[in-house]
Amino acid sequence: MTNLRTLTVLLAMLAMLGPFATDAYLPSFYAIGDEFNVDQPLVQQTLSAYLLAFACMSLFWGTLSDSFGRRPVIIASLVMFTVGSVGVALAPSLGWLLFFRVIQGCSAGAGRVVGQALVRDKFHGADAQRLFANITMVFSLAPAIAPIIGGYLSEQVGWRSVFWSLTVIALLLGAFCWRSLPETLSEENRHPFRLGSILTNYFTAVRNPYFLLAVIGVAFAFAGFALYISSAAHFIMEILKLPQTAFGWLFIPFIGGMFCGSMINSRFAGRFRLEIMTTVGLGVLYAGSLINVAYNLFFVPVIPWAVLPIFVYAFGMSLALPGMTIMTLNYFPRMRGTASSLQSSFQMLIFALISGLVAPLLFQSALRLSLGMLTTSTLCITLWTLSRWLTRRAQASGKLQNF
Repeated sequence: MTNLRTLTVLLAMLAMLGPFATDAYLPSFYAIGDEFNVDQPLVQQTLSAYLLAFACMSLFWGTLSDSFGRRPVIIASLVMFTVGSVGVALAPSLGWLLFFRVIQGCSAGAGRVVGQALVRDKFHGADAQRLFANITMVFSLAPAIAPIIGGYLSEQVGWRSVFWSLTVIALLLGAFCWRSLPETLSEENRHPFRLGSILTNYFTAVRNPYFLLAVIGVAFAFAGFALYISSAAHFIMEILKLPQTAFGWLFIPFIGGMFCGSMINSRFAGRFRLEIMTTVGLGVLYAGSLINVAYNLFFVPVIPWAVLPIFVYAFGMSLALPGMTIMTLNYFPRMRGTASSLQSSFQMLIFALISGLVAPLLFQSALRLSLGMLTTSTLCITLWTLSRWLTRRAQASGKLQNF
């Protein structure tokens, strides 16, 4: 029987795989462009293709786990991720690199999607909130250490070594899951794998306005984070004039904020209602966005002041997200895998759109980036508030049961 600490670490490591594969190669953008003799906007598409594949396939992992169980789906996804990582490491051209990045993206989201469903299978209320917060604390290490490790690997060994390291991580994680990952969905609670039933479940979820507004709100909470991740190379090397080994100046404030917010969330789980913790978190997140705009409006960005608002933003985000996730998944307690898939898919779809379309328009200017973060924060709070307001109205009228 897997103990709680082992399960927390294992689920966090599974959730870390996707962002690790996103962030570890960001310092390699210029090296990849030089080797294949392509401009940076084309290299940027290796990130967008990965994120679009991540978003699209996230629609299916939860549903597959509702039918076949949590454990076998996660293990199969790790095999697929290993194949993609080896392919990228051996890619002879940018076209092949794009192809295998799509394979990576298709598989990278399974751990997070199925892991969320697994937590809700076993835990409820404050216990689920605490576990989500603890997972976030461990998970938050990935964006901090990935670009630092990737920067040193790219500089000392070459950019391909980043993907060989991802191959090793996937193999080790697969062995760990084979040995220790429990199955939490019993045979009698699994859904038949029928296309009609699957489409019906998706249609039921996306036509629910409370759920749809909530998942898009959660996605925009991540969007400010996504904007800076996808702009990391320009922000660090062009705006702040730092070397490719200095990506920690961006990611450590993000991760420090997430870690501190998650630690507080875990400590106070059960003492305050989810709505209160979520509201406080969203307020802090918005304050970080406003501070970011104010700083870049009046000052030339320099370390460390340019990244302190990012710490505040991340702190608020990690205070809000566990409660937002629990309340969102509670709309569909009998198909949490599908609900988790949709939540992750919307999140990564918006991430991909920001990476491919928005970031190239903003990453030349620190002020533009800060205004982008303020815009996504405003959208997040507006959509989430509207979702909760409509939910309370439906509950009061008896159209929706309390949850």
